[in-house]
Amino acid sequence: MWAFLVALALLCAGYFLYGRFVSSAVRPDPAAVTPAYSCGDGLDYVPMPTWRIFLIQLLNIAGLGPVFGAIMGAVWGPQVFLWVVFGCILGGAVHDLLGGAMSVRNRGASLPELIGIYLGNVPRHFATIFILILMILVGCVFVKGPAELITGLLPADMVGGWLDSSFGLDTTAKLGTSWHGNTIWLWLVMAFIFMYYVLATMLPIDKLIGRVYPIFGAILLVMVGGLLWAIVSGRFELVPFTIENLHPKGTPTWPTIFVTVSCGAVSGFHATQSPLMARCLKNETRMRAVFYGAMIVEGVIALVWAAAASGYYGGIAGLTLALGPNNNPAPIVMEVCRGTMGTVGGVLAVIGVIVLPITSGDTAFRAGRLIAADYLNLPQKKIVNRYIIALPLFAIALALNFIPFGIIWKYFGWANQTLAALTLWAAAAFLARRGNLWWIAAVPALFMTVMTITFLLATPDLSHASIGIVPSTIIGGAVGLGASVLFVAMLPRMRKKGVSDGSR
Repeated sequence: MWAFLVALALLCAGYFLYGRFVSSAVRPDPAAVTPAYSCGDGLDYVPMPTWRIFLIQLLNIAGLGPVFGAIMGAVWGPQVFLWVVFGCILGGAVHDLLGGAMSVRNRGASLPELIGIYLGNVPRHFATIFILILMILVGCVFVKGPAELITGLLPADMVGGWLDSSFGLDTTAKLGTSWHGNTIWLWLVMAFIFMYYVLATMLPIDKLIGRVYPIFGAILLVMVGGLLWAIVSGRFELVPFTIENLHPKGTPTWPTIFVTVSCGAVSGFHATQSPLMARCLKNETRMRAVFYGAMIVEGVIALVWAAAASGYYGGIAGLTLALGPNNNPAPIVMEVCRGTMGTVGGVLAVIGVIVLPITSGDTAFRAGRLIAADYLNLPQKKIVNRYIIALPLFAIALALNFIPFGIIWKYFGWANQTLAALTLWAAAAFLARRGNLWWIAAVPALFMTVMTITFLLATPDLSHASIGIVPSTIIGGAVGLGASVLFVAMLPRMRKKGVSDGSR
């Protein structure tokens, strides 16, 4: 218990201490005119209250990662707390704050445009394609994932029975019992989520997202608060803290845990979301609260689920058994919520988990639309231009839903962390142009580069979306370190360019 409470205290202290330090490197100007006013269009550039922007940012970034990822990461033991806490304070929250600040200082530019400004045109072209693929993967993951959770709340024979009685069908005989209930529900729920994503992508940001997110945020608080109270009140017997690797299969911590637990510590997906809120921020002094603060809260969510999952099942062995051979956290979410908060509270808590991926999936497609529009220089005021970009994105995502969820999730994890490394290098160049504390971005960038390249090259398990072409993590790490040295060598050139981006 003490390790969990210390971890919570460190996350809070990180916001007030290190968050303030990182913010000082950006030098927020309270008198500056933000993109919400200088570029206001009533569609994507819309001034909104800080509390609303914070909630939207939190729900944007907190998808399935801090829940599913934290549960799967907990099988390594309490050492997962270290990655969540220090990864969040020194890496993820820095990544999110600097990503948002870069966008605010560049008229709300999307991530590929920012990479082009600070790292050059070649990285910009690569990043555009890479990020669009990632946004489609996110949209795909965050359709099927929440649909499976919602399906678990519904009676399996309801839809099939309605079809049989209304249209004289016999779906059980023709399609099989499992198809009769679960699959019909799953596809109906996925269709509903997809329709919501289309509306959230196409409508002005304050018309749908800005209105429903406060409701989603309240439901999220029920989930986090209920589990947190169960932990601190002693209902769970938490695993005693140790840095020993407790993984039942002996899977090494390095580098796999850093890819498994991404959104609760460091996540490149967040850098695609920060520009959405950078276009709505009223004052630069609110950047720390919105960007750094939302990441700290996501770290709390990951910490709560990592502790609750292992504690509920009495330790790592019980959690591993509950995950099953397919390593599926969805049934665990259902059981932990219901077992902790009863039927009604459990349903609310599960809904709180469900809104996380849905509120990331909708803005993933929205970010994809804006990134493609910026790259093609296609104004989005006319709705026909929005359809030109959005429809192909939705069509590809729909097709990907026929691929098994586990495969999509694993490729998403590696791509997500690779983008985080690239964003942090751009942030280091952003600070280097000012000659101001560039190392606060370069150090986590170096770590993420070494980790992702090591994972890709030296992890032999192809099911983890790696290629495993080198014989050891030492060699893979050396390749990653070499790539990091090249990025560091570029920073003096970035410094000489001055502040041509127009930011302060």
